[in-house]
Amino acid sequence: MLDISKTSSFTDYFVVATAQSPLHFNALAEHLERDLKAAGHDLRRQEGKRDSGWVLLDFGDIIVHLFSPEKRAYYRLEELWGRTTPIVRFT
Repeated sequence: MLDISKTSSFTDYFVVATAQSPLHFNALAEHLERDLKAAGHDLRRQEGKRDSGWVLLDFGDIIVHLFSPEKRAYYRLEELWGRTTPIVRFT
């Protein structure tokens, strides 16, 4: 998770996660949509396809990037945004 609220005007947090398969993508996306909606964050927009290796879920103040391991290594969002903001890792 990256708190980008001080460096970004379009969102406060990026959550970057790895999904191991299309089934895992579906489970993570459905779980996030359900739980964040219950916390008052409606899904505003979704980009990408779950079988493409990348999905973006825009909840307004929170943007979730779900990647396959290969796409996450390719895009390296943590390196790009981590230069200006601390990274919080959950395992």
